[in-house]
Amino acid sequence: MNHRLNARAANLVETLLASADSLRIALQEIPGGGRVIDCGVAAEGGLGAGLALAQVCTAGLAEVSLVPGEIFGTGWPHLLVATDHPVAACLFSQYAGWQIGVEKFFAMGSGPMRAASGREELFKKLNYKETPDVAIGVLEGRKLPTPAVMQYLAERTGVPAAATTLLIAPTASIAGSVQVVARVVETALHKLHEIGFDVNRIRSATGSAPIAPVAKDDLSGIGRTNDAILYGGRVTLFVRGDDVSISELGPRVPAMSSSAHGQPFLAIFAAAGHDFYKIDPHLFSPAEVVFHNLDTGVVQKFGKIAPEVLRASFFGE
Repeated sequence: MNHRLNARAANLVETLLASADSLRIALQEIPGGGRVIDCGVAAEGGLGAGLALAQVCTAGLAEVSLVPGEIFGTGWPHLLVATDHPVAACLFSQYAGWQIGVEKFFAMGSGPMRAASGREELFKKLNYKETPDVAIGVLEGRKLPTPAVMQYLAERTGVPAAATTLLIAPTASIAGSVQVVARVVETALHKLHEIGFDVNRIRSATGSAPIAPVAKDDLSGIGRTNDAILYGGRVTLFVRGDDVSISELGPRVPAMSSSAHGQPFLAIFAAAGHDFYKIDPHLFSPAEVVFHNLDTGVVQKFGKIAPEVLRASFFGE
């Protein structure tokens, strides 16, 4: 099925640009072609900008909203993500699977532009690629992209720089924090894909996680946003098929299946020499995952949240 992810995201972009002032975001034209929407670098951004980023990241195939929640024995705002197209929204679009490094510029790239490039192994295994007229991407970074970045993307997506729009926010910003925590469902799907579960069995999904406090710097922000999902994220997956494969794979899905689990992410990252690739990849998953089998009616739950680790991360205790 062609979900037309970039076309869907392009429509969202025009809608949010019409509300740029109220969202506290700013549009910049890049010399040589292309547009960048600043959601938290020089522009202030905010909660609305973060929700907009998350919507664009999922190409509008997920609903993302702020909801009341409770951790630490008190009220705490949470993000709720719900989708009836989990593979397309989360894996084909939202997953930050593109490390963009051009000259001195570096940012993690996500959004539907990834499907236009289609170079990740994930797209080959799941047999999806787009050849759109426009390309829409989201960057997690603190520097605005240069003309060289736009040209690099154009070469890999097949979409001219002039038809490319990027949205950007640093991790240590309100919008950046919101859009990262909104990946709570995506982390569960990616983990399942990596351990060999047929993600096409997942027909619908919901997930929630506490909004991470905005950190003083991006490194600390990476720690807090990861912790929000690893220790506070809860995901429910509505699946089809047998129960046995779920019961066998289920214990491997939550973050607690990793030997690295149990410390704030910044401590884990430091122990790995600040090298993501030295961290056990099985850590990156929500704290709790529940499977609802639509065919058998069986419900299976794995993992649990760890508010004490969240407290250490969020409050520095």
